Amino acid sequence: MSATDISQTAARARAGGDLLRRGESRLRLQTIVRLRWLAVLGQSATVVVVYWLMGIDLPIGACLAVISLSAWLNVALRLRYPASQRLPNHYAFLMLGYDILQLGALLYLTGGLENPFAFLLIAPVTVSASTLPPRVTVALGGLAILVATLLTEFHLPLPWFHHSRFLLPLPYVMGVWAAVVLGILFIGLYSWRTAEEARRMAEALAAAELVLAREQKLSALDGLAAAAAHGLGTPLATIAVVAKELLRDAKHNDPHYEDLVLLRAQAERCRTILGELAGMGEQQDIIVSRLPVSHLIEESVSPHRLVAAPIEVETGPVPGVKPGERSAQEPVMQRNPGVIYGLGNLVENAIDFAASKVEVKASWSEDEVRIEIADDGAGFPPHVLEQLGEPFVTTRPGHGDGGENDDHVGMGLGFFIAKTLLERSGAKLELANRAYPPGGAVVTVIWPRWRFEHTSERVEWLPEPVA
Repeated sequence: MSATDISQTAARARAGGDLLRRGESRLRLQTIVRLRWLAVLGQSATVVVVYWLMGIDLPIGACLAVISLSAWLNVALRLRYPASQRLPNHYAFLMLGYDILQLGALLYLTGGLENPFAFLLIAPVTVSASTLPPRVTVALGGLAILVATLLTEFHLPLPWFHHSRFLLPLPYVMGVWAAVVLGILFIGLYSWRTAEEARRMAEALAAAELVLAREQKLSALDGLAAAAAHGLGTPLATIAVVAKELLRDAKHNDPHYEDLVLLRAQAERCRTILGELAGMGEQQDIIVSRLPVSHLIEESVSPHRLVAAPIEVETGPVPGVKPGERSAQEPVMQRNPGVIYGLGNLVENAIDFAASKVEVKASWSEDEVRIEIADDGAGFPPHVLEQLGEPFVTTRPGHGDGGENDDHVGMGLGFFIAKTLLERSGAKLELANRAYPPGGAVVTVIWPRWRFEHTSERVEWLPEPVA
């Protein structure tokens, strides 16, 4: 599958995620209701313990009324809507905004920001940052900061023992306000960033599954071809026999003689083709199931040799190895379509960015196998070098850039899939820019030799050998 196909598949997968973010949120009503029940239980237990067990005087009636309002709201929501319903963004904002205001009302009754539970204002913003678009989270964060600011000045006295008052100095209260505001900003941003990374990874993996499922369907065609060859063999043999009998009885001057000759020849040709299809799987297993490094490079490079940039290939053991030593022998791996695809994708990327040529160098020693794929283009931009290999991180242009390859949208998914498949085979990838001249980017794929020689389509991870 080409990089263009991968980009189109990734675009479809990512479009689904974009629609999700632009439409309904990922927050279900059941999640809101459960979190609110947890808050109701926690608030009720705190009020009961503080008032009856600790003997601290507080407006118990007003506090229980505010808490019961949340409980009745939960009951109404469960009766009115199904629990699995996903909340639109504006409804989710209203739900979480209510939680902030309800907590603000409790804090107003129990000392404002002097109450040690004031930090709970962070909770609704964190939930929003994990499940809702950034604009909703910003609005909720602004509401929480506004409530915290008002509570610094407007609140009832902090309840204390025996009707006495416990006054905290203003600098301490402002320190609590700063802590709450910074907590809202930092934890909200951290939660949003973590959720965004999870969303992007989920989209990338979904697109990768589509790509690999398509490749698996193509591989299954070998078995279908063999089954078709087996099923069509008998009727074709019958056609060939009948054509032969008719041809034997026909005269050379018969107007249908040439048609019968053609019919028999085509029947024999069909039988030959079906015989090749039936034996294709066995021939592939016997002939090309094992790949030396040089053959692996050639199979990865050959589909791209007709592209404008020439490809120079160099293979051999590392310098200083004497002929006859084990390290001088060329490593051989079991055929692994994932490795072939991954190397081919790296070569294709190098061709796209090369100025005049692409260099592919393979070397091996007793301990490792190393393949370098380099171009003489502009190299990797420094600001994306450390992030390459993550989904949707790319140096290609996007839509509408006006370039020649405007239809080839860069999404970074092809490199992500190639990197994943190569790493599953036990390889490690290193990305760097070459010094000028010649300049350009270089991708180095490194396997431990023992793992390279035991890499196959079925064996992906092997224990380290015992020295």
